[in-house]
Amino acid sequence: MKNFALIGAAGYIAPRHMQAIKETGNNLVAAYDPFDSVGVIDRYFPEADFFTEYERFDRHLEKLKRDGTKVDFVSVCSPNYLHDAHIRFGLRYGADVICEKPLVLNPWNVDALKDIENETQKKIYNILQLRLHPNIVALKKKIEDAPKGKIFEINLTYLTARGNWYYSSWKGDQSKSGGIATNIGIHFFDMLLWIFGGVQKSIVHIHAHDRAAGYLQLQRANIKWFLGINKDLLSEKERVHRTLEIDGEQFDFSSGFEDLHTKSYQYILSESGFGLKATKHSIELVNQIRNASIEESDKDRHQLCSAKLSKHPFSR
Repeated sequence: MKNFALIGAAGYIAPRHMQAIKETGNNLVAAYDPFDSVGVIDRYFPEADFFTEYERFDRHLEKLKRDGTKVDFVSVCSPNYLHDAHIRFGLRYGADVICEKPLVLNPWNVDALKDIENETQKKIYNILQLRLHPNIVALKKKIEDAPKGKIFEINLTYLTARGNWYYSSWKGDQSKSGGIATNIGIHFFDMLLWIFGGVQKSIVHIHAHDRAAGYLQLQRANIKWFLGINKDLLSEKERVHRTLEIDGEQFDFSSGFEDLHTKSYQYILSESGFGLKATKHSIELVNQIRNASIEESDKDRHQLCSAKLSKHPFSR
């Protein structure tokens, strides 16, 4: 049984990590979050110690180590802009680290973490759960088996309604979240790069507070992508609209997400997790999207800003 500590226990994603720790037969000994709305811990680890002050959390882990109860893993579920600091904390403590996406906001942060990983001889793992989705694994195999030189035409749309709270939280602050392409899109960009290869060309048509869109040319795919969190982009009956169209055919990955964090932990605990090298390409891409010059026609701009989408905004 491994001992875990958790940084960021009050957010949306933390319960999935608690569940994964529980379902893999391990123990959460301590958790930290400046916010104390963490009653969900009772569902998994009611005996875990909890701290709202970072310094007391740090002191507690050091005491555990001196008393012979060392923490093996630190799981990081804090806001995106704090990930690298909390990863460094875990490594310097002497634990391996499991971190949510995006691992960091900028590619050079990955390089800095690699240096500390080498110094401490501890490992950093990123949760890239879509790589473990059965349908996506099967799709990757299908693409690999396709004729060499075949270029796939892809439309990706992901719309999910977010309320006004989103814009007042750290997620609505681009300096803290990285913006919509980073905070929402990192999952899909990692998946696409993993399946279709590296970036040949990237054009950004729009990158606003509530939507982003562009064109990607990968080694084996031309991709038109659109992300949005404004409810007005959805039909009245929808809260989420997720489509991936490959050569005119719909690819279904609307379900099968329920146990992917547990699978991710199993993969990591078997010493086969996704490390810094695996995650760097998607971080480079979203950084480029965030800082790119906008290229768009008046027609594209009108479609992006006004359409209640039933299909990808760049469909012709």
